[in-house]
Amino acid sequence: MSTPNNDLLQAVELALAGKWDAAHELVQQHEDDATAAWIHAVLHKIEGDLGNSRYWYRHADRMDHVADEPRAELAAIRAEVRY
Repeated sequence: MSTPNNDLLQAVELALAGKWDAAHELVQQHEDDATAAWIHAVLHKIEGDLGNSRYWYRHADRMDHVADEPRAELAAIRAEVRY
């Protein structure tokens, strides 16, 4: 069984590869995790659903990243999850 961090790293990689649906399915499995919520926020930003994106940014306590460029933000999340 995979660990949450492995799932979150995989979700980031899927999102960077343009596989939004697969990334979304993974993060939904860890909705109580703040990092998963942050990834979820970025995914909805990419999708163009800014209202839902803001909901997940609030859930993750990461409102300071709302204006970030999604690919750079995903790279930052990846670096944070690895440590």
